[in-house]
Amino acid sequence: MNFELTEEQELIRQTVRDFSEKEIKPVAQELDEKGSFSPELTKKIGELGLFGMYLPEKYGGQGLDTLSYIIAVEEMARVDGSQAATLAAHNSLGIGPLYYYGTEEQKLKYLPKLCTGDGIWAFGLTEPDAGSDSRGSKTTAKLADGKWTINGSKIFITNGSADISLGSTVQAVTNIYPDGKKEFTTIIVEKGTPGYKTVQMHGKMMWRASDTSELYFDACEVPEENLLGKVGQGSKIMLSTLDNGRLSIAAMGLGLAQGAFEMALQYAQERKQFGKPISKFQINAFKLADMAMEIELARNLLYKACWLKDNAKPFAKEAAMSKLYCSEVARRVADEAVQIHGGYGLMKDYPIERFYRDQRLLQIGEGTSEIQRLVISRYIGC
Repeated sequence: MNFELTEEQELIRQTVRDFSEKEIKPVAQELDEKGSFSPELTKKIGELGLFGMYLPEKYGGQGLDTLSYIIAVEEMARVDGSQAATLAAHNSLGIGPLYYYGTEEQKLKYLPKLCTGDGIWAFGLTEPDAGSDSRGSKTTAKLADGKWTINGSKIFITNGSADISLGSTVQAVTNIYPDGKKEFTTIIVEKGTPGYKTVQMHGKMMWRASDTSELYFDACEVPEENLLGKVGQGSKIMLSTLDNGRLSIAAMGLGLAQGAFEMALQYAQERKQFGKPISKFQINAFKLADMAMEIELARNLLYKACWLKDNAKPFAKEAAMSKLYCSEVARRVADEAVQIHGGYGLMKDYPIERFYRDQRLLQIGEGTSEIQRLVISRYIGC
């Protein structure tokens, strides 16, 4: 077994770390306070080549492996969850389905401009009454006279309503069989299509500088060729997209935990009580030791899942395990990091307060921790 990263992967880690420290860190708190999505930062992320990293060059990508992409997300999440969320959602949920299931014409039409940072893409799955139960979707699409007519709504959609959002891939019910079962299909809807409305969601506790949206479809008509994949293939596309997306959410948990740990360690080494740094008190030293251990275990699990994917081996179980474990490690590390900061950890002057809020979504988004346990239990035969 070889645990060493390649020179290219190490370069990606250092490049994204430097970018995050220099470009994102100085403005992260202000953007969080204002709840502002930054097209300028998104453009810079695109210029760095982080959108579509795993795509072939013919579509505007870098032709890199999964692990390289995951390292990029990890390093950005080490500094700020909002920008990491934009990166992860656009790559995994936005670009992913178009690349894996689009026709050659669709790939050439959409992917190159989604790799530059000038435009982002959304994946319309979750609905007000269909979260963990994705088959509870009520949004419908009817095909007639060469057009799909879509009616319904989506909620909690990342990258859906920003000015640079170019559209969304939407899961819709296209048929209900006599036994009551639904047929699901995914359809491409471009921004500006009549009947398609996006609304930015405000008042979020976390990822306040990312774009979270509601999508509305009122007799929204798109051409028949906007079908993504095949009719009735919607659930397959959704599930495979979530498998890939779980790796990036796991990377966000891993990166957040790493960042929170580093803050706690630095604070503990600098803060003095009873005449010595609080890192020298065994209770805090043990907290930090446990953090370091869990982060290392989380990284090994996630990188193994990436290795499986890159070697064309089944990885869905390990992706669910990685998403579950990394998100819960992020929760534990952020909580203990706040504890080490004491009262200062509750103040917005210290970034650990933002990290504590940001980690909470990781146990909910792209499949709750409960759903991950359900997925894993099925893989092990329960």
